[in-house]
Amino acid sequence: MLQFKDFKKHYGSHLVLSIPDLILENEVYWLQGANGSGKSSLLKCISGLLPFDGDILFSGNSLKKQSSKYLSKVNYAPTEPVFPTFLSGRSMIDFFVSCKKDTLGNYHELIQIFDMKDYLELPLAQYSSGMLKKLSIVLAFIGASKLIILDEPFITLDPLSSKILEQWICYSRNKDFGIIFSSHQVEIPFEAISLRIENKQLLINC
Repeated sequence: MLQFKDFKKHYGSHLVLSIPDLILENEVYWLQGANGSGKSSLLKCISGLLPFDGDILFSGNSLKKQSSKYLSKVNYAPTEPVFPTFLSGRSMIDFFVSCKKDTLGNYHELIQIFDMKDYLELPLAQYSSGMLKKLSIVLAFIGASKLIILDEPFITLDPLSSKILEQWICYSRNKDFGIIFSSHQVEIPFEAISLRIENKQLLINC
């Protein structure tokens, strides 16, 4: 359960988003909004990457007061992933597995269906934007995290990979974690609870 308490995000004196009090259960949420509405800023705040006023709690753990417990349960995949170019995809995966103490290995299935095995040993400097995107999505599903944040996960993916990700998100609905993803797609071909940012407010099921 993700809870916002008097949440506000400013850039200087400009208020970007205000969420007085809101609870999101472990579901699949589709975050929508116009360019510049604050979608990425919100997802980065939830992931602990940007400062904000107020507080965010996950499973009762405060991001401000219990950050290590909070962040151990939250994984994030950015819109445009940037990794050290001298490392390989395999090195990144091994590092995340070690940090997240992954014992489940669910990401192996995602590597297989994304057809990534042939290039995991290559340095990331040789990866296309689509290959980097798939790697970032795999990394987000490593460990026993209870909340997966995917910022524009379908950008740069080819149609087949997008379909695979859609099916994976559908499959994940029955798991013991929640997903929040942003997307500019007009329609999403799977069930997701709609979140929309309008007039600096976060609206549900609009």
